[in-house]
Amino acid sequence: MKKTAILLTTICASAFLYVSCSSNDTDNTPPSTDLTNVGASIAVDTSNEMDLNTGLLVTSSSNTGKTTETPAGICAAISVTTPNGGEYPKVFTVDFGTTGCKDENNLTRKGKLKITLSGSVITTGSKMTIERIDYSINNIKLEGTIEYTNTTTVATIPQWTRKVTNGKLTDLKGGVYTNSGTYTTRQIAGVDTPFVLSDNVYEITDGSHTVTASNGTTLTLTVKETLVKKYSCLFISKGQLKIQGGILNGVIDYGNNDCDALYTYTHENGTSYSLSM
Repeated sequence: MKKTAILLTTICASAFLYVSCSSNDTDNTPPSTDLTNVGASIAVDTSNEMDLNTGLLVTSSSNTGKTTETPAGICAAISVTTPNGGEYPKVFTVDFGTTGCKDENNLTRKGKLKITLSGSVITTGSKMTIERIDYSINNIKLEGTIEYTNTTTVATIPQWTRKVTNGKLTDLKGGVYTNSGTYTTRQIAGVDTPFVLSDNVYEITDGSHTVTASNGTTLTLTVKETLVKKYSCLFISKGQLKIQGGILNGVIDYGNNDCDALYTYTHENGTSYSLSM
């Protein structure tokens, strides 16, 4: 059975919080509130990926020696400090302003991202920490910290863990979604050009995160089939997540590696929902 759900976006790439179902057949299928939680969970994950991309872009530009230049695609004022006087730790403040500015994806960002490097992000053991300060995307408030730690053991296969703590998304209607989790990421393309990001392709091989809605419903999303994230794509383009919580028990499928906003949720009874971010 195939159904279509339209997730009306309030943040284009990152908040798909309202759902309608085109079919009148609702037997044994998740109600719209549960599909809303699915969308919110994807929104949380996508916003984390977006901020991680920003961190990589800003710090990669610094590694080329251009610390005073704002890299293409960033609509913010960037300042760099070295608190201990040496090369590291290095702290970047990415300031989008109180009224905000539109980035290359036509999303309005406000507030600040504080990005701290303990060492070069391509060096084993180094950590990039991203903190959100009065930060929002299209007025969707985002909080929490992302830690991106290099755990590479084979030089030709760079690898990181991405840990999110104290995550929180507040939507335009005041709905709150707290979140946390850890993913393992490895780079499978672009390794030979470490300071060029556009050709990078990453795989998220394992891990999970939990998202808890204001009503107490908690969803757990676990990597079922390796996820593919191209730096040049706004969204994950391939792979599957197992999703469980409340009445939900099914699989999110990101498709066939296309750079689009489409994905599906298939419930355990076989009902499939076509969704758009």
